[in-house]
Amino acid sequence: MVEITSNTDALEAVRTVRQVRQYEEGAVSPDDLNQILEIARWTGSSRNTQPWHFVVVDDRRMLKQLSELRENITWVADGALAIAILLPDENPPHEAYDAGRVTERIMIAARFLGLGSGTAWFGEPEREAKAKQLLGVPETMSCHSVVVVGPYITSKDPRPTGPKPGRKSLDELVSYGAYGETR
Repeated sequence: MVEITSNTDALEAVRTVRQVRQYEEGAVSPDDLNQILEIARWTGSSRNTQPWHFVVVDDRRMLKQLSELRENITWVADGALAIAILLPDENPPHEAYDAGRVTERIMIAARFLGLGSGTAWFGEPEREAKAKQLLGVPETMSCHSVVVVGPYITSKDPRPTGPKPGRKSLDELVSYGAYGETR
């Protein structure tokens, strides 16, 4: 659990949310899962449609099967659970926006609870179709990704091609009034 005693603590907790791909053995408590799902439920959506449905996957065999759908998401098998985000597939631009919002909220909630999380995309339509089949998702819905949650290893990313450390400076990312304008 992240201890928050000030606005600065809260901002730091949000700033340090990271994509986690290494998980320790362990479970997510029912209370923690419920809190994460409540945060997801209360996430804002386009026109407050709340278009999502969540499928919680905590079966080790199912996590393994999902992890095999793409070579870049094999780490899914190591999480304590995954939350599949299903959408009605009626308005893809709005739903992509909503999926991004709820994914980030799930990841922030996990961080505040002292858990790690990461989002795994299935990619091509054939792989998404296989994920939908595994999860029993109706044809009329989309399931582009899962958010994996669990206790996490805090060591450095072991991938030789892992992300470069740090962040671009605000001067590189921010303009004021119009593109390219500085203060």
